[in-house]
Amino acid sequence: MFDRRNFISATAGLAAAGMLQSTQADAAGEEPADNVASQAAKLRYCLNVSTINNSKVDVEDQIATAAKAGYDGIELWLRDIERYTSAGKKLPDLRKRIADSGLKVESAIAFGQWVVNDDAARAKGLDDCRRDMEIVRELGGRLIAAPPTGATEGAKLDLDQVAQRYQVLLDIGRSRDCFPQLEVWGFAANFSRLAEVLYVLAAANDPDACVLPDVYHLYKGGSTFANIGTLAGSAVHVLHMNDYPANPPRESIVDADRVFPGDGVAPIAMILNTMLQNGFAGVLSLELFNRGYWQRDRDEIASIGLAKMKSSVEAAIRYAS
Repeated sequence: MFDRRNFISATAGLAAAGMLQSTQADAAGEEPADNVASQAAKLRYCLNVSTINNSKVDVEDQIATAAKAGYDGIELWLRDIERYTSAGKKLPDLRKRIADSGLKVESAIAFGQWVVNDDAARAKGLDDCRRDMEIVRELGGRLIAAPPTGATEGAKLDLDQVAQRYQVLLDIGRSRDCFPQLEVWGFAANFSRLAEVLYVLAAANDPDACVLPDVYHLYKGGSTFANIGTLAGSAVHVLHMNDYPANPPRESIVDADRVFPGDGVAPIAMILNTMLQNGFAGVLSLELFNRGYWQRDRDEIASIGLAKMKSSVEAAIRYAS
């Protein structure tokens, strides 16, 4: 299923597709520090609305908070958008509000069960994904998360079958100009490690295949951060930014333990430095679920989070020198 021979074969395809590389700086003959600084200047900063307890905040207020803090974009949750439309409000009005606020929908969080083994559940999940992608496009976005919803417990999936299912999802995305990002979920039975996601990217052998990494989830799933160096920047459009404390230990740490970037023990400067050297020039999206932060003023939390992300990028640039 996930044996050495298949992994080598798939990884060769990944390298041929340009998703596996050493560093962009090597190819360009640039000094690493110069390359990191030039790539860092291209980054955009985004607020994932979970950071301000989106389930308790109307989507209009989510947008206002992100704009007031000075973010470039916003990462919305489909369930909040559904709550908005179920109240009789219209997507074109929401799109205008986002644009008028100077923001862009950089990505969106959805939970369609596109990867499960059950044929009926997967068919429904793909229908949900189609609908979600259409909503994201109507709001001006072109990226959506594709986590292993429905496969977080139980047996390991056959990764070659997962790659085939991801190809189906990519075809749906192309038809709607909205692209699914394989999301690492460190707590899950599947997609808990970056190596699994890299294999699926390779086996799918598709130019639009991409991954949505998350600092906390990489740690929670036991991935080695050294593997970040194998992932080309062109295969990453969004990085979920957060940090984690030394305690509780990895085995018992949960989403609610996430902290601002730089306030924990994650090697964030190294992670960003490596990704920037590999050509990453996408979006840093602050995704936290810290209950203590939820009790504080959301404008304050959004502003602090943006400042912490920018400080992390500055540290990554210094890391290269």
